[in-house]
Amino acid sequence: MAPTDDPDQFAVLSRILDDRWTCRQFQSQPVARETIESLLRLAQRTPSWCNTQPWQVAVTAGAGTDRFRKELLAHIEKSTPEPDFAFPGQYTGAYRDRRRECGLQLYDSVGITKGDHEATMRQALRNFELFDAPHVAIITSEADLGVYGAVDCGLYIGNFLLGAHSLGLAAAPQAALASYAPFLREYFGIPDSRRVVAGISFGYPDKDHPINSFRTMREDPQHVVVWVD
Repeated sequence: MAPTDDPDQFAVLSRILDDRWTCRQFQSQPVARETIESLLRLAQRTPSWCNTQPWQVAVTAGAGTDRFRKELLAHIEKSTPEPDFAFPGQYTGAYRDRRRECGLQLYDSVGITKGDHEATMRQALRNFELFDAPHVAIITSEADLGVYGAVDCGLYIGNFLLGAHSLGLAAAPQAALASYAPFLREYFGIPDSRRVVAGISFGYPDKDHPINSFRTMREDPQHVVVWVD
């Protein structure tokens, strides 16, 4: 390991990465504006291609979150998904296995049995209820920057999640929200020149809720890294 000015940096980052998890049930307690601003300042330090910093963010709070949640739910009842970025065509091999394991853990945590399509659909709709979070952030990228603008936004989302955890918050990155991109653009006044990458519901976690009890695995690096010496 290369030396650093602060030998504890690696340990701190490692602990945050180990401890962070995706929250799927939040408390109603709002987060103080100054805390959210601290989180946004931290995420803004994300590196990007040529320092373009392509992300822009719409953040809801208070009645703004409640109004958005209500209108989003009403919209999806009468609309079909229209994401700006194509969703995966299929999951195969290890990707299918990891996705399946995560899904089974989620459903088991709330007592949904395999084949219960009604309960599964009801749980899927929780995405659009923002898991009762008091805040949501909508992340967009400039269309002209193409896939690499979206990649940079992915880095921003990752730092947002880690920053939230470091501040005692929890977050849920949600591609589901981006599946209704035209509605989000109209609702938040986002220019047509921008593409919706994802949403992030965030706030204080309800740690007593069973859906927040499971943790997903991470593959051993030896299975994803090829050394060329």
